[in-house]
Amino acid sequence: MAKLVYGAITSLDGYTADESGKFDWAAPDSEVHAFVNDLERSVGTYLYGRRMYETMVYWETFDAADDQSPVVRDYAGIWRSAAKIVYSRTLNAVSSAGTRIEREFDPEAVLRMKQTAERDISIGGPGLAGQAMAAGLVDELHLFLTPVTVGGGTSALPDHLRSKLELLGVDRFAGGVVHLHYRTAT
Repeated sequence: MAKLVYGAITSLDGYTADESGKFDWAAPDSEVHAFVNDLERSVGTYLYGRRMYETMVYWETFDAADDQSPVVRDYAGIWRSAAKIVYSRTLNAVSSAGTRIEREFDPEAVLRMKQTAERDISIGGPGLAGQAMAAGLVDELHLFLTPVTVGGGTSALPDHLRSKLELLGVDRFAGGVVHLHYRTAT
């Protein structure tokens, strides 16, 4: 069975975006980006909410020219090769290959997807990931804590959800980012 994995770059105080919706402080350096690329190689499908999809679709038209860093060019290829499902009631059309829209998040459909997928599934965006966590579907979390506090905004983890996690690994990067890898405990 494939794993459903939630990954997020967060401020030290637990936000993926500040109160203005900005996340420029979260841009990974090349060391962190290369690490993320290696994690993403096992992903066959990305599940996104509309806002996360609108952020990530940048990689569909990204010009992976020779003057771009190899790490960035590598990520563009990884992202383009995966299937994408966007959960949105308002998005009328997608602008990336291998992408479809679902109007509602259906936990049973995601469970069936996990049971039949040959590769792992990534769920992006804290709102959608929160729904999947509440449904008991998320198997692993990769949290990248960035050495900045933003004081409020979009929380990386849902409020009022209790879960027990098992720490699988910790990685430190030269720029001060810390990666925490957890498995949901049963």
